[in-house]
Amino acid sequence: MTFPYKLIATDLDGTLLRDDDTVSERTRAALAAVTAAGAAHIIVTGRAVPWTRHILDDLHYEGLAVCGQGAQVYHAGERKLLTSLTLDRQLAGLALSKVEAEVGPLALAASRDGLDGDVLVGPGYRVQEGPLPAVFAKDPAELWSAPLNKVYIQHPDLDDDALAKAARAAVGNLVDVVMAGPGVVEILPLGLSKATGLSLAARRLGVTAADTLAFGDMPNDIPMFAWAQRGVAMANAHADLKAVAQEITASNEDDGIAVVLEQLL
Repeated sequence: MTFPYKLIATDLDGTLLRDDDTVSERTRAALAAVTAAGAAHIIVTGRAVPWTRHILDDLHYEGLAVCGQGAQVYHAGERKLLTSLTLDRQLAGLALSKVEAEVGPLALAASRDGLDGDVLVGPGYRVQEGPLPAVFAKDPAELWSAPLNKVYIQHPDLDDDALAKAARAAVGNLVDVVMAGPGVVEILPLGLSKATGLSLAARRLGVTAADTLAFGDMPNDIPMFAWAQRGVAMANAHADLKAVAQEITASNEDDGIAVVLEQLL
């Protein structure tokens, strides 16, 4: 049995993961069938490695994963970072001052580089309930004291889309700004996206964009959809991603990935 794609790229939150952070048996079975048919499955997530590793372990995942919005290519089997791109902290500080000049004070969190990099949370930043560990920093200067792969920003009044739009307009070409999920707006190195990390990983696997089927749910998946041969948005996806998807499947709660893979099989 041949499968029409050599690479299946899946986002995690809102896509591969159900809302309780688990992967359904149906989706696991569909991915196992696809890999048995010769395709590779690669996870491409905004989460940095420390927030992704427990999920990879649960899936008995041994291959490459693209983490940190494309900043990190991680070999799960070897527990090794193959590539790691950091955010220029001076540029990020300048960009943030430009955003705050437009919209007022922001609450910040920062994701530190490395296999065991903590996420440091500054004063006023609202952390989502769940199992992901964060370290609360009483002194905002702590956020900047070690290499980072991204900075998270929140605003007391603006919603995610409005904050991302205002920040993008304010920062110009200093950094990139992406909306990656509910309550998750991120400052990234300029030019970094899931597509850059995925293309690096694909090259290592000997496959191309033309071989790739991608699944996602948020605006940070748009570059990945632009890169891949086919992009499939979940029913629960953000309108901006649905607008560029070639197909819309069922939601993450209703095994949307499995629905598509089973049809292709």
